Amino acid sequence: MKGKVYLVGAGPGVPDLLTLKALRLLQSADAVLHDDLVSPAILKLISTRARVHNVGKRSGAKKITQEEINFLTTSLAGLGLTVVRLKSGDPLIFGRAGEEIEALRRANIEFEIVPGVTAAFGAAAAAGIPLTHRQLSHAVVFLTGQHAAGIQETDWQKFVSSGATLVIYMPHDPGAIASKLKRAGLGDETPCAIVSRATRADQQVHVTTLAEIPHTPTSSAPSLLIVGDVVRFAESSVLPAQSHSANVVPLAEVQTLWGQIGFTKPEATEQGVAR
Repeated sequence: MKGKVYLVGAGPGVPDLLTLKALRLLQSADAVLHDDLVSPAILKLISTRARVHNVGKRSGAKKITQEEINFLTTSLAGLGLTVVRLKSGDPLIFGRAGEEIEALRRANIEFEIVPGVTAAFGAAAAAGIPLTHRQLSHAVVFLTGQHAAGIQETDWQKFVSSGATLVIYMPHDPGAIASKLKRAGLGDETPCAIVSRATRADQQVHVTTLAEIPHTPTSSAPSLLIVGDVVRFAESSVLPAQSHSANVVPLAEVQTLWGQIGFTKPEATEQGVAR
């Protein structure tokens, strides 16, 4: 009988953010093929009886090709083993899951995808940045700072004109990315944050502006770049805050509502309460 492959998201780094299903699979798998960026703390959760293979590939330092990973995954499953293909973040966000799914289908291997907390969510949460905001950004776009050979360059102007928060994975050359964003129409004072090793003990959050990105310290991988006015909410932000007029609920309306749900009505200390 053929085995089964699970494409599992390891989340941004800390074991606390693993799903219960991911943890169960790590403790029961016959083989685990993991990326370089999966943290040591998560690798310690793998069953001691499992075969463990590091199949990590980083830019400029590829230990193994994608074709070799596909062959190893399908071969292990072909032996009847339960295989966990463990990926940093979420398998479906810049995790090459599409290529591995194609290989599994060609080999007629059963597979299942177990989502994880993607790096964008982990980094934004760790830095206290809302990726969307009613007054500032109605959308969020995930981009990558690098492309496979032969792939057309990102149309930065299209994404800049959308007004969305931009989250750029693998920003290996932030200065070059900043130049492209400025040519696409973003201003020098656009708030930016570079978040490195999000959620981990050695996490770093550097809040800056588009103009100052070339002068920021080099960040340890994994890192990502968040661009947009929502960065002003970052916990470590030194950027000037923008004021937004809040909708005000008349105090009488608030008192009526509190009474309807069984709470003691608030004292009339002000004319209204912010929504």
